[in-house]
Amino acid sequence: MKKQFWIAFSAFIMMLACTQDRMPELISLDLDLEELIEKAAPRDAGMDFYILPDETDLLSIPQDSINNPLTPSKVELGKFLFFETGFATKARNESGMGTYSCASCHIPEAGFKPGNFQGVADGGEGFGINGEDRRRKSDYLEEELDVQAIRPLSLLNVAYVQNTLWNGRFGREGNNIGTENLWKPEDGTNLNALGFAAIETQNFEGLETHRIEIDKELIDEFGYTELFDASFPELSEEDRYSNHGGSLAISAYIRTLLANKAPFQEWLKGNRSAMTTDEKKGALLFFGKANCYNCHYNQNLGSEEFHALGVQDMSDRAFFKTSDAEVLDRNLGRGAFTGEEYDKFRFKVPQLYNMSDSPFYFHGASIKDLKGVIEYKNLAQTQSSRIPQSNLSEKFIPLNLTEEEQNQLLLFLENGLRDPDLTRYKPDHIKSGNCFPNNDERSRVDLGCN
Repeated sequence: MKKQFWIAFSAFIMMLACTQDRMPELISLDLDLEELIEKAAPRDAGMDFYILPDETDLLSIPQDSINNPLTPSKVELGKFLFFETGFATKARNESGMGTYSCASCHIPEAGFKPGNFQGVADGGEGFGINGEDRRRKSDYLEEELDVQAIRPLSLLNVAYVQNTLWNGRFGREGNNIGTENLWKPEDGTNLNALGFAAIETQNFEGLETHRIEIDKELIDEFGYTELFDASFPELSEEDRYSNHGGSLAISAYIRTLLANKAPFQEWLKGNRSAMTTDEKKGALLFFGKANCYNCHYNQNLGSEEFHALGVQDMSDRAFFKTSDAEVLDRNLGRGAFTGEEYDKFRFKVPQLYNMSDSPFYFHGASIKDLKGVIEYKNLAQTQSSRIPQSNLSEKFIPLNLTEEEQNQLLLFLENGLRDPDLTRYKPDHIKSGNCFPNNDERSRVDLGCN
């Protein structure tokens, strides 16, 4: 027994000695990272600039304080509605009625993105584990599907976004100031004139596009009336019990989807052991040699910039609904909205938290893992035959990272920026009693609802 004690004690002393030997290096890493982040943040903002608020601290979350201020009842209602399959009443076929929700394509476990390369709402069936097994129902033609010919962006930290979608067409602020002549009903941008912020504006269009109809009869039947009344006492009953009120509630909920438990967030708050040594080295590269922060500099590690990176579109592969002219317009990025030659193939800089929760990256889902993303950006060579190297963004240049540095950057993106508890944003039930986020037969089996 004594021998075992002395062996264990000796091992502890050796470990302590090794840790003490490395202490200067560990302290230096933290100090170097602090310095780089201070430089990356806006003047006088400091490292606190990058700390995301708690999701319950509603006053600290960016919001449309005039038209849709955040309230607890509104966020609670939006949380239900986001996952509610009972309002899916505008399906193309009878078999699709009541089978999908917003969360069919924005799955918490998948980082609030689809688990598969495309998100399928109406006309889809199956779920798998994290949405990776969603597929077309056999009784739906391809043209009947509610499916997007572009990779849906994550909804995490979208409260910090002024112009939504890959082309930034929603929202009257930010880059869209002065674009009033481009707002038109056929793409929903005329809704920018209503005066709401981008998230709210997009959702007015989104519920219609995604075949969801919220009406008084179903609100009463499911038991949502009290929450609608508490959330929108100022609205007329016509607006309150409708897609208008529902959109505002869903927008409020979406604004609270914050990846504030990621190790990098904990490190920013003072827990210097929240990230591993290699994750810290990856963060040093992010804010240093790799210059990632040159584009990803806002609080959510995204920005309002648009860049041409030469990645392939979904139309380059056999995905759903990627061949008609209207959809191909999406492949022009910002250029599809502005019509400017300079804007063609330029896409929005996305936020980076929980990007490792599902495969498929960039607007065309053309790269299937984060390692591939880093390798692509490290080489900075066009992937698309339609976009010559000369048309790429001036910020898209080779990073000259070694293999070891690429692996360290990967660990920061994969682990350091991953909030491990996004399921806290899911309700434990929806008031219709349906299965969620999908309610088709295959999904009910996958989700254990049967």
